[in-house]
Amino acid sequence: MNPVLEARGLRVDVGGVPEVDGLTLATTGDRVLVLAGPGVLFPAFAGLVAPRHGEILVGGASPRSALEQGLMAGAPLDPPLPLAWKACEYVAWSARLAGRSKADADAATFEVLDRLKLGPLATHRLRYVPLSARRAVVVAGALATGATTLLVEDPLRGLAEDAARSLARMLVRATAGLRTVVFAARASLASPLSIDADEALILDGGRVVGQGAPAEVAARDRSYAIRLHGRGASFAEVAERRGVRVSGRGAHWTVDLGGSLEVRDLLDVASASHTVILELRPLTHAFA
Repeated sequence: MNPVLEARGLRVDVGGVPEVDGLTLATTGDRVLVLAGPGVLFPAFAGLVAPRHGEILVGGASPRSALEQGLMAGAPLDPPLPLAWKACEYVAWSARLAGRSKADADAATFEVLDRLKLGPLATHRLRYVPLSARRAVVVAGALATGATTLLVEDPLRGLAEDAARSLARMLVRATAGLRTVVFAARASLASPLSIDADEALILDGGRVVGQGAPAEVAARDRSYAIRLHGRGASFAEVAERRGVRVSGRGAHWTVDLGGSLEVRDLLDVASASHTVILELRPLTHAFA
């Protein structure tokens, strides 16, 4: 099966300025968290923003093709909603705009609303639906399309802890059996979304700096993303001689200190290699 997400040499601009440049990635799981990436990544993978260069694939197809074939649907964070509509109307029209017949759309609407525990709110106008429930309604609209891959943008952002946990549990139950990618700035390792995920990718400035099972990635508390000024290759060579595991290129590197080295040892490496550390950030900043 094709990776749920792939990018090859991806560049995406915002206002004519590169927000992502040179990103290459391939997921291995079916329930994926993409953390700390630039905000333009979700709309790019969801087919809402065209890349300037490079290639994006969702399940082996371009986002546009995946959308047109009904294979993929996206649930953006807090999109403009027709607040005078009832929740069931929004979900039904999402399904119909994806090409489903009125009968199929109506049947899917109430099935997914029930799956997300939104049945009691089905006939409420969206202006009277609480924020966490409105976000669930947007997810319901994506589910009602019948897509087998679902992309969700930061659904828990800004919610109180109890509301976030409740929404996360509903999302996990409602998307069971689907390939699902959640894009978020950060995630709690204790969140149902993290527990359910089989893979997490941590990005830094448009680069993948951590990838693996969420608990394993979060446990790398002695790994750091660094940005250098000077000869990065020389820094890497000196660091490896001292037992630091290093990967990267140019100004951007990832270092793993192992069990015996300390952060101050990186300053010695920088001095010995005639480089300057401009930025040093733990990879686990993406996990609360």
